[in-house]
Order: sequence, then C-alpha cells, then structure tokens
Amino acid sequence: MREKLSQRTPTLEDVAKAAGVSRATVSRVVNGSTTVDARMRHQVAKAIETTGYIPNAAARTLVNGRTGTVALVISGSDGSADQLFRDPFFGRITGGVLRHLRSRSMHPTLMLADSGEARQEAVDFVRRGNADGALLVSTHAGDPLPRLFVDAGVPAVLFARPAVPVPISFVDLAHAAGAALAADRLADRGCRRVVTIAGPADLPAANDRLAGFQRAMERRGVPYVEVARGNFTIGSGERAMAELLATVPDADGVFAANDLMAVGALRVLHEHGRSVPDDVALIGFDDSEPAQLARPRLTTISQPVEQMAERMAAILLDHLSGATELTSVVFDPGLIIRESA
Repeated sequence: MREKLSQRTPTLEDVAKAAGVSRATVSRVVNGSTTVDARMRHQVAKAIETTGYIPNAAARTLVNGRTGTVALVISGSDGSADQLFRDPFFGRITGGVLRHLRSRSMHPTLMLADSGEARQEAVDFVRRGNADGALLVSTHAGDPLPRLFVDAGVPAVLFARPAVPVPISFVDLAHAAGAALAADRLADRGCRRVVTIAGPADLPAANDRLAGFQRAMERRGVPYVEVARGNFTIGSGERAMAELLATVPDADGVFAANDLMAVGALRVLHEHGRSVPDDVALIGFDDSEPAQLARPRLTTISQPVEQMAERMAAILLDHLSGATELTSVVFDPGLIIRESA
C-alpha cells in the first residue's frame, strides 16, 4: 500500500481502507478519542504506519483544541540565564521532558522567564493557545510564576515544592533524607570536624538539605556543623570552602549541597594541600556528570532528575486529559559511593 501511495500524500481515506474501518473511526483515533475500541485503535495505528499517513497538526488543533506543544518554562532571578544553562541540572530536566513528550508525539517549547515581563509573556503564550500547558522550573523562593499560572487558569506542573503554598501539582525529592544519607556516610568514616556548604537561604530544597544534614549529624553525636552558603555554582563552592577552612582548618568531612559546589570545594582542598579522601572526606548532591568527572570521583546523593521530569510531564498530560485533582510526587534519594568519601 505504501509503495502505491508514494507519489501522493496519504489521506484519512487511505488509512480507513487499509484498516478496514470508516473514515470517521480513523478521525476519532487520530484526534485522541477514548471511545474507540482498543482493537480498532490498534488496526488504525498499524494502517497509519503502513500508509505513511501523517496527521495534520493544524487540522487536529481545530478539532480538539490541542496544539501538541507544551511550554517548558525555566524561571530564574533576573539576569541568571548564563548561570542556568551552565548547570547540568537543567539539561537533565529538559532531557527527561523530551523523552516523555516525544513518545507521545508532543513537543516542548523552551522559554526562559528571567524577568517580570518574560514571566508574563510565558503565561500569555500558553493562555493564547500557543501551547496546551506548561512545565515550570523555578530557581528562587520569591518567584511569582507558579501563582501567575494558577491565577490565569492555565494547566501547569512545577518541578520542586513551591516555597509559598500554591494550589499546583509538583514533583520533588526528599531532600532532608538525602542529606541525612551524607551525614551518616561521613559519621561512619569517623569524621568529627564536619562542615557543610549549603545552597541559597531562600530555596526550600537548600534549607531542607541543610536541616536534614544538621539533624542527622546531631543524632551521630556531632552537635554543631559550621555552615557557609553558596549558590550552586563551582565558584561559590570555592569561596565557601575557603571560608570554612579559615574557620575550621582541621575539617575532616565536607558535605556540599550540590555537585558543582563540591567540585569547587575539591579544588580549594587540593590548593590547601588537603588530600581527598585521606585528609578530608567530601560528599556532593545530585549525582550529576561533574561528580563522575571529578578526580577523585565524588561520592554523592542521587537525585533522579530525568525520572522526576518525566513524571512532571506525565502529570501535566493527565491534567490535559481531564484529571482535575492536584497531586504531588516525592522521589527518594540514594547514596552513590565513589572515591571522595
């Protein structure tokens, strides 16, 4: 059949003939109707593959009001675009979203909302019908973007628990539990002069990791942990580690709240003649590529970012299919033991 149609574009009628069903049945399958018998849907799917028929996206939008496009909105502090795209965290989110959407013939449109005007443009982009919904990645606690989408009545799902309660579905990680794994690993190695490089104070995830680490160290008999703050970059990890060594020169264990800051800490420890892990044990967080490229390779806490992004996309598609109940999915971290601790 496909060879006979090679000189022209296959039509719904061609698919219907190949499947042995009516044109109306093919149309309902193509437009996502759930009223078609599963056996017929399978027949139509095989016929589409055989004939090479490509559904017309514009026509499908007119029929069911869907564009087949989802906005992936990364919202950061003003002027933070360079920092955002240097962080492998965001690439991992994009990869997970792409994997889930592409298998369902949907596509993301990447939008950077790094100012008030850009955030409003992202909301308007979806509200005007250019995308079916939005996947939101926010990088600071005061970000108004989740509330803007909720108030606009636009379907959206958020990566990470919102700092301020907002009625929106989200995926997140049990950050405090992950930090406790790091604390237990350092304690098991006999570390007693422990310090930590925490993330920004206005991020719930950063504060959860800090609190989880401190509480776990207290349970292991270490009542006080010296803290320096970074902003999840290598440079901030270097500055924080230098600050900590000035205060606790005999530190024997370091927990950094992400892998990039751990890489920065590793550089400073080497500069100060401290061997890792012989003199100082070092643990990061996220299990990102920099953790595997560092020398020694970093012991770290895993955050399944790709799977979290896939679930975020799946929740949004559920909402677009009519699911109205809000939901949250919290993933479990794990300890990845390598050479640094």
